[in-house]
Amino acid sequence: MKRSEINREIRLAEEFFAKFSFKLPKFAAYTAADWKKHGAEIREIFDCELGWDLTDFGRGDFRNEGLLLFTIRNGVAGSGVYTKPYAEKIMISRSHQVTLMHCHEAKTEDIINRGGGNLVFELYNRKGTSVELDDTPVTVSRDGELLTIPAGQPLVLTPGESITLKPNLFHKFYAETGSEVMIGEVSAVNDDHNDNVFHEPQLRFPIIEEDEEPYRLLVSDYKNL
Repeated sequence: MKRSEINREIRLAEEFFAKFSFKLPKFAAYTAADWKKHGAEIREIFDCELGWDLTDFGRGDFRNEGLLLFTIRNGVAGSGVYTKPYAEKIMISRSHQVTLMHCHEAKTEDIINRGGGNLVFELYNRKGTSVELDDTPVTVSRDGELLTIPAGQPLVLTPGESITLKPNLFHKFYAETGSEVMIGEVSAVNDDHNDNVFHEPQLRFPIIEEDEEPYRLLVSDYKNL
């Protein structure tokens, strides 16, 4: 992705969150220069990868296959320093924008439609320890109510509704056509480097073409500070 595209999407995200009166932590507004004014006191932000995150899954078509996220809180699995056993994210899914099929080996997560339009899920059980999708019926909890549905059958979450995704449950999701959805995630510790299983080959973090200066740093930029 071009940095100019990333900058544009973050600016639009700031406007989107403001429309819903959703407030981000103050470091969400830091520039690259602001980050460099701080030292060890913000080490947790870097080590737990809190902040802006965006991916096109390496496909180069963000508005059709992509997701924008902001990680608000997180821990590190097995750490004696960052002992939070939970994580929280806020995300945006645009019309026609698909978060591609994946599951997690360790993380259990609640995905919440926080507002906007309807959010659509397609769910599959994992076939053993492979990256293949099973065609068996899927049982999932929607706001505490167990549902059993055919594999791949669209499951729609209206604003306010949520589902619990357990480990090894493959899922993809997208906003209904013409909709934009603010999505919350409350989960066990998030580890995007080791805990994602993708059904098809893809990248978790974008390859960035630096055609302009960053407006906001992504979590994947922290290593360059």
